[in-house]
Amino acid sequence: MDLSIFNYITIASVVLLTILILVQTRGASLGAGLGGTAEVNTTRRGTDKTIYQLTIITGIVFALSLILSILV
Repeated sequence: MDLSIFNYITIASVVLLTILILVQTRGASLGAGLGGTAEVNTTRRGTDKTIYQLTIITGIVFALSLILSILV
């Protein structure tokens, strides 16, 4: 089984992306996670902002690794 570097990057990025999404919190209860929160406008600060930005970057890396693995 020949796995290219793009396959390894894809696997690593999907695991990291899953972890980053699960770490993000919007409230203390399950209802808040399902959209039951009353907050309309929130500002991300500190580690919440860093995790959010890492999630976006990891999502871009994941998408690019998929595209490049298809093209190569």
